[in-house]
Amino acid sequence: MAIIEVDGLVKLYGDHTVVNGLSFVVERGEIFGILGPNGAGKTTTVECIEGLRTPDGGTVRVCGIDPQDDSGELRQLLGAQLQESGLPDKLTVREAMELYSSFYREPADWRELVGALNLTDKLNTQHRRLSGGQKQRLSIALALIGNPRVAVLDELTTGLDPTARRDAWDLVESIRDRGVTIMLVTHFMEEAERLCDRIAVIAAGRLVALDTPAGLVAKVDDHQRIRFRPSAPLDLAVLTTLPEVISVERAGHQVVVTGTGDVLSTVVTALAHHHITAADLRVEQSSLDDAFVTLTGRPAEN
Repeated sequence: MAIIEVDGLVKLYGDHTVVNGLSFVVERGEIFGILGPNGAGKTTTVECIEGLRTPDGGTVRVCGIDPQDDSGELRQLLGAQLQESGLPDKLTVREAMELYSSFYREPADWRELVGALNLTDKLNTQHRRLSGGQKQRLSIALALIGNPRVAVLDELTTGLDPTARRDAWDLVESIRDRGVTIMLVTHFMEEAERLCDRIAVIAAGRLVALDTPAGLVAKVDDHQRIRFRPSAPLDLAVLTTLPEVISVERAGHQVVVTGTGDVLSTVVTALAHHHITAADLRVEQSSLDDAFVTLTGRPAEN
């Protein structure tokens, strides 16, 4: 069942078209990713969904609600974690949770949220005294305080160290387990590949692809590359004639085989038939990062 519907969305800033006829649907209970280069229109799209910006064309529906027509009801259904929280430096974690809790008809138990996000011992700590990871966890708690059906997480792990980033990923998965549908805006390919059920790739305000992470990779390259060092002299013709093999080349002392299907098993079997073992064998496949570059023509910004 669709929980977010974007149909033909257009947003202009003066004469510049930032979002140009964008359409997609987010299903209930999924983690839906939005990827795109800087300036692609990701944040503007999200702000239209959140009701923070008025579209110049097309329609947006969140749980059947037009964000512009009923912004008050939307606030009860959608929680947002933004790139910058904007909380006052001296506001404590307790004060922030109590304040935000007062905004909702049926708020969650903020003490339970704080406990689940490992912030209980920081209740009396001012916002400015929190670490980057603690600020991110607080922003997630504030996004969930209203018991939303949808949570929008925008550049969730920017600025976090690798350990804190992986902790945040665990949090996102636990949020989904609570039954919350998540829209995740990110430029970290590993993050999108780990978390997202489906991903919309946006470039220059247009949708260029929409699929699962594996589906996006398969769209641009479903080949496998096998790299190994043969234990004995190898006539490349042994491998080039195999039906799963596309190409074979030497790279110094190594051999690189490109193929499809069950090429790994086929190559290993052929080598064994000639009493050759594949030392230092490594299988390489295209990544989501490779797919992103192919689809947008630009590398992801890190």
